[in-house]
Formats: sequence, C-alpha cells, structure tokens
Amino acid sequence: MIIDLTGRTALVTGSTQGIGLAIAEGLARSGARVAVNGRTRDRVDEAVSALRADGADVLGVTADATSTEGVDRLLAELPAVDILVNNLGIFGAVPAREITDAQWRTIFEVNVLSAARLIRAYLPGMIAREWGRAIQIASDSAVVVPEEMIHYGVSKTALLALSRGFAKDAAGSGVTVNSVIAGPTHTAGVEDFVYQLVDRSLPWDRAQREFMREHRPQSLIQRLIEPEEIANMVVYLSSPFASATTGGALRVDGGYVDSILP
Repeated sequence: MIIDLTGRTALVTGSTQGIGLAIAEGLARSGARVAVNGRTRDRVDEAVSALRADGADVLGVTADATSTEGVDRLLAELPAVDILVNNLGIFGAVPAREITDAQWRTIFEVNVLSAARLIRAYLPGMIAREWGRAIQIASDSAVVVPEEMIHYGVSKTALLALSRGFAKDAAGSGVTVNSVIAGPTHTAGVEDFVYQLVDRSLPWDRAQREFMREHRPQSLIQRLIEPEEIANMVVYLSSPFASATTGGALRVDGGYVDSILP
C-alpha cells in the first residue's frame, strides 16, 4: 500500500518529541506538508531541523494549544489544515484519592479541551472543502482505567466520545474523525513514568520488563510499543484508503485491551 499525501497540510500538536514527532515524520514521509507544534521555540526549531534534514516539508508553529490564545496563534499561522492530529497530552501517577480538583482541571484542559477547540476551529474548513481528517491520540487507559492515574484514564475516555460526536457532526461531508487507542509506548516521558513505579536503580531493559510484568501484564506483545508503530496507524487514517473509517477507536495497543471491541 503506497500512501501519497502530497498536497495535504497536516498539524500535529505536541510534536516535538515522542509519538507526536514520529507522527509528523510519518506524515511528511508520505508527502504531506507538516506543521510541528510545541510551546517552546527552541524545541520546535530542533524538531523542524531534524525533520528537514531528512528532506521533509515541515514548518514550526510555537503555540500553547491548551489555551484560546494559543489556538488563535495557530490559526493565524496556519489558517487551514487537511489533517489535524490532536496528540498533545499529559499524564502522571497520582493515588486515586489524592487527585486534587486542580489536577483534574489541568488534565482535562490539556487532554480534552485542547482537542475540542482545534476540531471546532478547523472542522468547518474541512467540511467546506469536502475532505479532511481529525485524529485524536487516546490510550488504552481510556478503556482499562489505571488505578494509579484515574484522571488520565477518564480524560482519554472523553477523547473517544469527543471523536465519535464530531464524526456525527461531520457526517456525509467527506471528513472523517477517529481516535487511536495507543498502548504502553516507549517515549522519554514514559521512561520517567516507569521509574515512578519501579526501582530507579534498575537499567532500562530490566525496568521496562518489570513495569510490563507488574503493571501492564495484559500486553500480548509483552513490550512497550515504539512511537513509529502508532504513527503508522495515523498515516493510514490520514490517507484516502481510510475514507470509510470514521467515528472509530482504532487500537494500536499490543493486545493490551482484553476485548474484541474497545
């Protein structure tokens, strides 16, 4: 299957590292013009330089996608996109009964409302052009809510509902809206998270195995997923080949969710 996104413009939020950077790279490799987004200009510039070194057609947009001011800045620099990937998200382990109201508000502002604002901003243009893709990066935690970060799991459950609802709003327009359920993935942030739960003195390979055995034993691949594996699904959903897939929650979870359907 050869995916050609030439002529399409994509925005990937939170794409200076990890899954977001891998998605930006995958879309660019398929011919899309990709906007890399982050809150810090130095990190945006670094990511853009790395992608351009591989011949990618990329630009950097420094803006905080969690605020209305940041969204206004994104729209000023990028008035229209064909592919919107809401990848931005935060997480962290907090005992269930110790999650404060402020932590609940913060995680919903970042993980849910930022996506809602951007879909609301870019969807009308996609519908008018009768083509577009809006993709939210969710998590296995949306379905198997982890005890150590309930607020994160609930925010990712909300992303599934958000995607389904906006898919109905875009019905019949040629625009698709989907979410991707990412399983435990190997990123720098996840390395930090793993070491919150296992002995910090362990080397990474042993720490990863300990984490999977103790905290993610349902994984059928029994390893962390690489960011490129998440990106492959996003690139497919961004392509014309996925024109009949909308309102869905597509799993790239290594078999972690013990269900035939999400």
